Amino acid sequence: MTEFTMDDLRRILRACAGEATPGILDTDIVDVPFRDLGYDSLAQLELASQIGREYATSIPDDAAVALETPRAAIAYVNDRIAARV
Repeated sequence: MTEFTMDDLRRILRACAGEATPGILDTDIVDVPFRDLGYDSLAQLELASQIGREYATSIPDDAAVALETPRAAIAYVNDRIAARV
């Protein structure tokens, strides 16, 4: 089983939408809302799409924008990965 980690999320966030404030992704952002990190719903959809490609995990659009924090996104992806096993 592959685990989706904070480092994976940071890498994909940077690849999808860049980094609104340089260095912010390297801080403790696990409970910071994506909107406060500078990522809008379009960026969250792109994030979900990229995660889906890399982890063979489908994230519906409504679920993608409902995931408000990195912690929620990581938990959601890991739950989906675990459900495949």
